[in-house]
Amino acid sequence: MGSEFLDERLIAKIRQIRLLVLDVDGVMTDGRIIMDHEGRETKNFNVKDGHGMKVLMRYGVDVILVTGRKSTVVEHRARDLGIGEIHQGVHNKLEIAEAILRNRSMNYDHMAFVGDDIVDIPVLKRAGFSVAVADAVEDVKKCVDYVTVNKGGRGAVREVCELILKAKGEWAGVAKRYEFL
Repeated sequence: MGSEFLDERLIAKIRQIRLLVLDVDGVMTDGRIIMDHEGRETKNFNVKDGHGMKVLMRYGVDVILVTGRKSTVVEHRARDLGIGEIHQGVHNKLEIAEAILRNRSMNYDHMAFVGDDIVDIPVLKRAGFSVAVADAVEDVKKCVDYVTVNKGGRGAVREVCELILKAKGEWAGVAKRYEFL
């Protein structure tokens, strides 16, 4: 379901988004966890996803990471992107989502959430704009507003960032900054 198939109802929902909350493994990465013989972990992140998040933040949409695992690699990536809020080792993402919204005086209508696995479903069912990456499990795809064309770690986050910017009418500003339109 590409962005060209969005209806006015969905565009109206996306226009309200002020916060993008992302799962990490399987969304910002392809889901693989690589460990060396000493147990050091590495992850592959997509540079285009990263740039999309930076542009989105520049246009006033905050980005927060919420993940079930704990990893210093995620801390480094968040710092590199200028993401100031990450929640790791989260077993109940709904509790964290509610705390995030409460702390920011927002409601679910203001939040977009991107996930890939069943642990994400409680938040996806409440988010103002819910997204599954292309290679998410089928149960997740069944309960979201939008399924990306791209897979997790392979441009899905960039796709969502562009979709939000376009729905909010900000894409022309991005184009002007980079002089491509």
